[in-house]
Amino acid sequence: MLSPDILPHPLWVLGTGTGVGKTHVCARLARAWAELGPVAYRKPFQTGVDRPDHPEADASAVAGPGIISESHVLLQAPLAPLAAAQLEGRTLDLEAATRWCQRPFHGRVLLEGVGGLMVPLAPSTHFLAWATEQKVPCVLVALGGLGTLNHTLLSAEALMLRGWRIEAVLLNPGADGTAPEVAEANAKLLRGFLPLPVLVLD
Repeated sequence: MLSPDILPHPLWVLGTGTGVGKTHVCARLARAWAELGPVAYRKPFQTGVDRPDHPEADASAVAGPGIISESHVLLQAPLAPLAAAQLEGRTLDLEAATRWCQRPFHGRVLLEGVGGLMVPLAPSTHFLAWATEQKVPCVLVALGGLGTLNHTLLSAEALMLRGWRIEAVLLNPGADGTAPEVAEANAKLLRGFLPLPVLVLD
């Protein structure tokens, strides 16, 4: 992983899809940052849980000494935020979510996305369209094995076309059981296409 002291903050941890290990990366980064000073971990949209301290809540997984771990919108169904909100008869207030993410904090702020980049939040608004307005850099987390080349290149291109600063792509072979040498081979191929660091998590 990148040296935590060189990463900017606030920082988004985004993923090429669901289950790639965004929360795992957030936990590692938040704990490394916490050795340098206070950290606020913020998850603006969380689905599949009904309370902040739920065992499956990402905030619970990231919490630790020196880390303020927070969730904003909680939705019970394990679906895209728009679909989960519709089941509950709710409309997500995206402007309020932006304000929540941007609250001042005397320390490092780590933000975690939800699902993949274009998961729907509201009719005609996906996550990437909403988050781009905040002008915060990111790291992009991807699987290590089969399919990751296409998914990673599509996601990185979508980010770069919208002006995002991508600090690094992090391949996470632990999320899909990929052998380390396969993940490293994929990382080597991606480095030939992307003008940014591509690393394999251990």
